[in-house]
Amino acid sequence: MQIVKFLLRVSLVAVTAAAAAAEPKVLATLKPVHSLVAGVMEGAGQPDLLIGGALSEHSYALKPSDARKVREATLIFEVGPDMETYLSGALAAAGGRVVVLEQAPGVKRVTAREGGLWGDDHDHGHDHGGTDPHVWLDPQNAIAFTKAIAEALVRTDPAHAGLYRANAARRIAMLQGLDRELAATLSPVKDRPYLVFHDAYHYFEARYDLKPAGAVTVAPDRPVGARRIADLRQTVTSGRAVCLFREPQFPPKLIDTLDQDTKARIGVLDPLGADLQPGPDLYPRLMRNLAQSLRSCLSKNR
Repeated sequence: MQIVKFLLRVSLVAVTAAAAAAEPKVLATLKPVHSLVAGVMEGAGQPDLLIGGALSEHSYALKPSDARKVREATLIFEVGPDMETYLSGALAAAGGRVVVLEQAPGVKRVTAREGGLWGDDHDHGHDHGGTDPHVWLDPQNAIAFTKAIAEALVRTDPAHAGLYRANAARRIAMLQGLDRELAATLSPVKDRPYLVFHDAYHYFEARYDLKPAGAVTVAPDRPVGARRIADLRQTVTSGRAVCLFREPQFPPKLIDTLDQDTKARIGVLDPLGADLQPGPDLYPRLMRNLAQSLRSCLSKNR
């Protein structure tokens, strides 16, 4: 009897080990991408996250431990080379293991805008010459991401194909409802002008027909000239920007300088979910936080 029990335990361990070995090692680069992947994988496993905490993708440097995660991953989900510039070398040998979500069918891209003031024609005459990589900030793009994530997981792990597709269908229904909710939240304030720290919100603004007046900087790692600061400050002083929005990943000193002795309110916009717990719920919370921050700050003057 003891021998039989021992053999049963050995068999159970072997089966468990085989299942674990068969489970794909999935890596997602950023919190919003990780959230979408985690939602599709629920019940089959959990993806690993490359950049956690309050780190910014703009100043991130790949650590040896992160490079090891990239090497060992069965499947890697990234936004694209314009966003994850720090991964270009590490992904060179990854080949077909990498899914570039900005290239997924159905994703709509918008151009990056230059720093400074945009004016009434900001969607037409002030392009910076590249493509805005913050693609996930339009729920319709998140839906396209979700479809691509599910199909990549099905190809990699066909044993869970039904689960991945069912999860994706539920997530898409959630994202469609979220899109309608955000539109209703932002409708009362969509005509009120504001300034952002850097041009990370073009997708969100285009989706919900918002009225940004400009961005303090093109990218957070680039210095801002005195002339631009003077122009932006004049915009704030004259009341042509109701709110100034900073980001939690970056020091607020420059925003505070622009806000001195003005009537503008200070708000916080976070395109990555710096303070949010990673997981399936992060993406909808991130998007709701953006909408609520905008509505709260734009609803009244200080």
